[in-house]
Amino acid sequence: MSAPVITSELKISSIQMVSTPVLQENLDTASRLIEQAAKVGAQLVVLPEYFCLMGLRDTDKVLAREKLGSGPIQEQLANMAKANNIYLIAGTIPLEADAPSKVLNTTLVFDNQGQRIGRYDKIHLFGFQTATERYQESETIEAGNTPGALSININHQAWRFGLSICYDLRFPELYRALGEVDCHIIPAAFTYTTGQDHWEILLRARAIENQCYVLASAQGGIHLNQRRTWGNSMIIDPWGAILGNLPDGEGFISGTLSKDKLNEVRSKLPALKHRKL
Repeated sequence: MSAPVITSELKISSIQMVSTPVLQENLDTASRLIEQAAKVGAQLVVLPEYFCLMGLRDTDKVLAREKLGSGPIQEQLANMAKANNIYLIAGTIPLEADAPSKVLNTTLVFDNQGQRIGRYDKIHLFGFQTATERYQESETIEAGNTPGALSININHQAWRFGLSICYDLRFPELYRALGEVDCHIIPAAFTYTTGQDHWEILLRARAIENQCYVLASAQGGIHLNQRRTWGNSMIIDPWGAILGNLPDGEGFISGTLSKDKLNEVRSKLPALKHRKL
């Protein structure tokens, strides 16, 4: 009997969308892009925040919310993971919250058999206002309170992922609380206004200071509700180098996580071991 193949690399893809107010339309788009990513070798795929619905009104997502473990969004996500034999980090979906007028903005993780293996509820809720723009997520979203990380064994190799969502990116203490990970996963729907100034800088900072990969999956375009999102889904290595970037529009980028690269960066500059606080 041959020994199991243990590889120090993991092939990953980040999907970018320009989601619409039509739930099934977005699910069909996600399914198509996941299938394309799997065909080029992706073993783990990430969807963006709000991939399933970018409503005409903020309250639209409340009408689409599901109970954990049931509902058409979760059912179809599980089927996508199983059908394509991939691990799926499913952006965010609206789950039931304590308040009937709100949702939890939740990342769910499915294994390649379609089983749910992870969950993270967005902790930091975005608030931003100018003369022409206003966003106040706390009006329709209930904040989570537990950091999320999980370990996945793929090809007999353990990979540890940190889970965060969009506005979380601005709070480095959350990433420190997650401890050492191989990759931080960040689904997002960054506004064009804030994204053009802060998105790349913050993503690269999180990779450099935590000496890990960052895989960011974004919304990227002008939506039917006239909201414009920044896009620029990225794969960043532990040294802060950008390995892949999709500026705008629908599509995906692919890359490879390498344990050897992680070990190289952490051995030549052992900053994580030098921490004093």
